[in-house]
Amino acid sequence: MSSGKATYLVAAKPTDAVTHGFLPAAARLGLDVTLLTDRPAAHSGAHAGRVVECDVFDFREIIAAVDREPAAVFSNSDFLQAPTALAAAYFGLPAKDWRAATRTKNKALMRRHLASHDPVFSADARQVPDDAPYPLVVKPREGVASEDVFLVKDAVELARRADEIAAHRDDPLVAEEYLPGRLHTLETLGDGRELRVLGSFRTTLSPPPSFVEERLEWTAPPPETLQVLEQLDALGVGFGACHTEFVVHEGRARIIEVNYRLIGDHCDFLLAELLDVPLFEQILTVHLGGHLSGWLPRHPRHAVAEPVIADRSGTLTSAPGTIQLDDGPVRLAYRPQRTVGDPVVVTRTNRDYLGTIHAIGPGPDEVDAALARFRAAHDWTIA
Repeated sequence: MSSGKATYLVAAKPTDAVTHGFLPAAARLGLDVTLLTDRPAAHSGAHAGRVVECDVFDFREIIAAVDREPAAVFSNSDFLQAPTALAAAYFGLPAKDWRAATRTKNKALMRRHLASHDPVFSADARQVPDDAPYPLVVKPREGVASEDVFLVKDAVELARRADEIAAHRDDPLVAEEYLPGRLHTLETLGDGRELRVLGSFRTTLSPPPSFVEERLEWTAPPPETLQVLEQLDALGVGFGACHTEFVVHEGRARIIEVNYRLIGDHCDFLLAELLDVPLFEQILTVHLGGHLSGWLPRHPRHAVAEPVIADRSGTLTSAPGTIQLDDGPVRLAYRPQRTVGDPVVVTRTNRDYLGTIHAIGPGPDEVDAALARFRAAHDWTIA
């Protein structure tokens, strides 16, 4: 890609993926990046280029804020995929289909669209019929990070949980059939011509009724992955990065949710290091109209992402900062999500992460032993 191409990166709150991933990658590509955001003060110091304030949730405002001929309009936010896609389409740029971005973000639309491929009971949480197939999972229709997601065993518990959630948020809730099975992720990247499978994590969850991700372990995609790819194709997913969560049970793969962006919680950096590819640059490149590079994902090594999870509310009084080190053949990295002095409120979601430890090594035994030594050598104290 030639240098100086006007690129518009659309973001709401600051994230490490943008600050430490996409913005440095854009600089390495020589792009002239304008950051469009509704929170310019929050991004202060994160971007040396232009920062323009606008309502990034409205595609019309994004279009109006683009004041030079753009080479790309891009976002890595769950909530901003559809408005960003509409803005990119206005300028005739490579982009995700706004309809696919809308139906993957809206869980009710996703279930409705996939009904002929994989029927799953789904209803408005306040309008669940008496014969619903309990247990059900109640969740925000467009939620993220396992926030306000609960397993309920009957109508009484469903009503109680819905009331609890409604007390602090007013967006719609859905109640879905509980899908048993082993939880996996599927990481993909497409350029509009080819959809490439980057790999898969096997995910360990907390015990019900909540669904906190406690560990992600790199593994070969299960044989049922082809079923997931067929469902993604039915949803219209095939451009840019996508992070899909699905379960496998008795030979059947069923999608839990589709996050039409790069995997989060610092696993994006783990993925880039594990595959040994310029992942952030490659994602930007396809949004600039380029093809996927000739590299193929290779993962002879083992990797684990293990968050440090708050076990109580209070104030974080002791915790390590950013760390990178080698423990024999294992490469370890710790990225904090909370710093000393931060208040901590346990929510029983991925928001309870204090930080995430990444470990890459030759095999499971070496990686697990290095993780145990790292945890033993550091303290996380909540007073």
